[in-house]
Amino acid sequence: MIDAQTKLVPCFHLGNRDAASARAFIEDLAFRLANRIQLTTDGLRVYLDAVEGAFGSEIDYVMLVKIYGADASDDAKYSPAECIDCQLVPVMGSPNPAHISTSYVERQNLTMRMSMRQFTRLTNGFSKKIEDHFFALAIHYMHYNFCRVHKTLRVTPAMEAGIADHIWSIEEMIGILDSKPESVNAA
Repeated sequence: MIDAQTKLVPCFHLGNRDAASARAFIEDLAFRLANRIQLTTDGLRVYLDAVEGAFGSEIDYVMLVKIYGADASDDAKYSPAECIDCQLVPVMGSPNPAHISTSYVERQNLTMRMSMRQFTRLTNGFSKKIEDHFFALAIHYMHYNFCRVHKTLRVTPAMEAGIADHIWSIEEMIGILDSKPESVNAA
């Protein structure tokens, strides 16, 4: 999940593309937000129940379903099929057509994959333990939200969202671990 205006990533989830993961992810998102939002998801149907369960009718929600063509050859083993069409499926509320997009989160996913060796397949940096993936994601998104100045914003996403008043240093980010109770550090 990424906010299009502030570029803040309010939550992330590491799991399967199944109903339980969708529910956990969307409930976490709803817990972190104070205002009504517009949400665009891909065509994964498990989001339908997850969004309704977490937000009720207090959301403007649309699915952007991409239609892919057939694979041209087996030579492009790691390349996705070509997207030949998109269908908008309004689900609830009144989504503004000008703000229906999955491009921001797709770009964020690319940024995340390119920033961490854990997500580079066929290398020795690829994480084999789920815990290592989770911790790498947590560090990445903390750094992304609070330490990294976004080029178009000229501030960090957390500053743009009004939840930070300065650019955090790596030392500040790591210092949070020292300020937490022992039970949190052990988790």
